[in-house]
Amino acid sequence: MAIVKAFKGLRPPKGIITDLACLPYDVMNSEEAAQMAKGKDNSLLHITRAEIDCPAGTDVHSEEVYRKSVENFKSFQQKAWLVEDEEARFYIYAQTMNGRTQYGIVGAAACDDYHRGVIKKHELTRPDKEEDRMILTRYLNANIEPVFFSYKAVAEIDQIVASIVGTQKPEYDFVAEDGFGHHFWVIRDSSLNKQIEYLFETKVASTYVADGHHRTAAAARIGLERKAQNPNHTGNESYNYFMAVHFPDNQLQIIDYNRVVKDLNGLTDDELLEKLQDGFELEKMGTNVYKPACLHEMSMYLSGNWYKLKAKAGTYRNDDPISVLDVTILSKQLLEPILAIQDLRTSKRIDFVGGIRGLGELKKRVDSGEMKVAFALYPVSMQQLIDIADTGNIMPPKTTWFEPKLRSGLVIHKLD
Repeated sequence: MAIVKAFKGLRPPKGIITDLACLPYDVMNSEEAAQMAKGKDNSLLHITRAEIDCPAGTDVHSEEVYRKSVENFKSFQQKAWLVEDEEARFYIYAQTMNGRTQYGIVGAAACDDYHRGVIKKHELTRPDKEEDRMILTRYLNANIEPVFFSYKAVAEIDQIVASIVGTQKPEYDFVAEDGFGHHFWVIRDSSLNKQIEYLFETKVASTYVADGHHRTAAAARIGLERKAQNPNHTGNESYNYFMAVHFPDNQLQIIDYNRVVKDLNGLTDDELLEKLQDGFELEKMGTNVYKPACLHEMSMYLSGNWYKLKAKAGTYRNDDPISVLDVTILSKQLLEPILAIQDLRTSKRIDFVGGIRGLGELKKRVDSGEMKVAFALYPVSMQQLIDIADTGNIMPPKTTWFEPKLRSGLVIHKLD
């Protein structure tokens, strides 16, 4: 069962939350980070992307950047831009997008749960990316940014969240520059905090990494590292835990993750369309954007026209959690045999576009001549993600896109 603990959060005062909270470090480059932090001395980007306070051209992985991050982190605490809560607590973090709100429990997940397989993953991680996050965590001695987890919904947890949200004003409540709402409650009732911990330990068999596989793996490795360095290790130290926002599965919605390809592997349009009919029922839909309407239905944009592609029976297996995925069908029936794109991780002929950008982005990249063809997919479901994680399988690259992204800076978990 899942071990999730309350913790003494390090948080900003209400008055500066909109300036301090920021997008996660990995959704921007240095120039974009500098622009986002412009005029905001208390933006958390001065810690998560400290290269913006170093001379132009400084290597983002250099000692200078890490030391600057530590300097800024200490300064934020000295200036009371980040203040530690007096007691260990859980928190509620809600996000609103397009009129729909999802509510998560912010708590400290156990590193041992990751190593034991209680925290389940669905993506592979790269050691170099893990190491980058580990280095910053070592320097700061804190989980600066949360990871995004899910769990199979528990009615009793839902009831606690509903009671707090329905009776208490949020600690933070703001709309970010992207139009998404962010709402945050502090659970100060010690009995409720104990009850939440108990419910996770008795009702939640597994938690699932939705977004943040590298940060999760890095945090778990830091826990092992600190354990090995401490001859008096007890298992209760803060470094045995890392910060995660736990959302019930029935509140989450995965957004499509689409593909654009540079060329047709030497084929003409007509040759491609002919070959597609081996694995798909093909229908020309015209010039208006066509969005897939159901599982195993895809759309293709080619030379000014949209096409509906319906996977034929026999091109997938419903009893196989990987084979049944539309991203697998697309690869096995089209990308690999027809367009000769064998490895999505390394091929330079394919790129990926998050569905948050809309299918108009696919059309734009093809019409510009940058790409030759685009494919839009029906989103993966949370049940498909859970099925894959539960069976120990790994999703193909670039399969899931979660939105909104968690804002960094609402709360921080220190490791000491």
